[in-house]
Amino acid sequence: MLMLISRRHLLFTLATGAIASALPTASYAAQDPIYTGFLSSVAIDGHDPVAYFSQSKPVEGSVKFAYEWMGATWHFSSAKNLEAFKENPETFAPQYGGYCAWAVAQGDTASADPNAWKIVNNKLYLNYNSDIQRRWERDISGNIKRGDENWPHVLN
Repeated sequence: MLMLISRRHLLFTLATGAIASALPTASYAAQDPIYTGFLSSVAIDGHDPVAYFSQSKPVEGSVKFAYEWMGATWHFSSAKNLEAFKENPETFAPQYGGYCAWAVAQGDTASADPNAWKIVNNKLYLNYNSDIQRRWERDISGNIKRGDENWPHVLN
């Protein structure tokens, strides 16, 4: 009986391997330059990037004020913010494509929480969560320096 189970297991393993090797393998390309999440194309989880500067807080954008830039859809809370972004998106878009600033400083990427943010030298930085943000804030200038050195190489 033990021999029969072992043979079945062996046959199952061989069959599974044969099927798997016949399927095309996934080719993992570099990550997108703007973080949008796995099943989304919307930057900053739909938050208005201009509002961080003009209202000093994260504000939900609207599909009514949407704009395509750098392969992502950006949402804005007003036509005024949309126009400001269109005129100079680099001024308002988060650094490191909206990936977590701490992760990029460490040579990696991670998602970011729109509520874990900070503007430093007129640039918007996002972090994975408030705990990681506190860690990033322990050495903001050093983390920005390392992040700038690592960006955009961490996408590969």
